[in-house]
Amino acid sequence: MDLKEIEVALKAASNRGVAVRALIAHTNRGGESRLRSLEMRFLEAGITVGRTADDLIRYHGKMLIVDSRTLFLLSFNFVHLDIDHSRGFGIVTKTAKTVREAVKLFEADLNRKTYKGGLDGFIVSPTNARKQLTAFIKRARKQLWIYDPKIADRQIMHLLEERAKAGLDVKIIGSIAARSANLPVTPLTSMRLHTRTIIRDGRHAFVGSQSLRQAELDSRREIGIIVRDPKAVKTLLATFEKDWEASGFDEARDTVKANVVTGPQPTAKATRALAKEMSPLKTTLKKAIKQAVNRAGKEAVAQGSLKSTVKHAVKEAVKEAVKEVTQEAR
Repeated sequence: MDLKEIEVALKAASNRGVAVRALIAHTNRGGESRLRSLEMRFLEAGITVGRTADDLIRYHGKMLIVDSRTLFLLSFNFVHLDIDHSRGFGIVTKTAKTVREAVKLFEADLNRKTYKGGLDGFIVSPTNARKQLTAFIKRARKQLWIYDPKIADRQIMHLLEERAKAGLDVKIIGSIAARSANLPVTPLTSMRLHTRTIIRDGRHAFVGSQSLRQAELDSRREIGIIVRDPKAVKTLLATFEKDWEASGFDEARDTVKANVVTGPQPTAKATRALAKEMSPLKTTLKKAIKQAVNRAGKEAVAQGSLKSTVKHAVKEAVKEAVKEVTQEAR
């Protein structure tokens, strides 16, 4: 949490008599010193602070509840990197049963008691996430569009493969653990990817903090929600379409197909010549990537999408170079 505006607003609310309660993770990747510093600043402002238990690998859910009437369920943290430089979504709802369930979860985690899920549309790891997200994917009839930094759970991967083979329009912005001829995947090229979102048949969507990975489904506290509001789903759909188009996936696939059909096979001589150039090219490429990361700073290294972004950039650069050399040779 490095957004000073939010910290100042919470302190101001406490000063005017609002009962502000904050549940802060017992640990995170940024280091415990920052978490403990935040705790002390909140306590000094009269805010009640609780620390999560250490029974789960990580507490990663993000939500804000106002007056037990409004729930902000977020896929992003209260940090500039997530809010200003990443693709993230937040759902705001006043649906009474959903807000009550969020309060129930907050109270359970604040008091370190076992949370027992009571609402199918409120997705909580490890309580009901695997069951509900599996059912959500199985109910798709025409389309599954997914944002996910890294899909790796074997059961979910198998299920997505089945859905794609059945003829569904499956598209993934992010990455997957293993190559698949049936699952079209592209990195988000316009910005850092942080949201976890599944849009089903253009009518329903899941937005939350859990990727489709074993640990995030079964061993961590993650929070998500099933969205049925037409306007909200329409916005998610339009954003995905824009991000997918910007990735150039379909254009690149058409180019590859055209080359396979019409392009001549490389000669043995050309292959040997190219192989000799690979070693110095590798050194040059490594140096260029290192310089780029140094310019971008440590935050770039911490991004889960860096590897896929570099792969995409190299692929595009090689494709463009081949195109130019081919034109020059004609």
